[in-house]
Amino acid sequence: MEIIKLRDEFIKLGQALKAANLVEDGVEAKYVIQDGLVTVNGEVDTRRGRKLYDGDVVAYDGQEIKIVK
Repeated sequence: MEIIKLRDEFIKLGQALKAANLVEDGVEAKYVIQDGLVTVNGEVDTRRGRKLYDGDVVAYDGQEIKIVK
């Protein structure tokens, strides 16, 4: 599981996927999120701008990202 440490209060979903190197760029992040391939805390979320906070867990393509403060 990849850990992303927050520098601010939150990170957006698309940025988190890029920071964890699960996607190449923002365009790829946009498509995988829109296509319903990404879950946040076990539920599909299609909003690229979804704000992630401490404790959130993102899953994509068999990989998980945990957001920590």
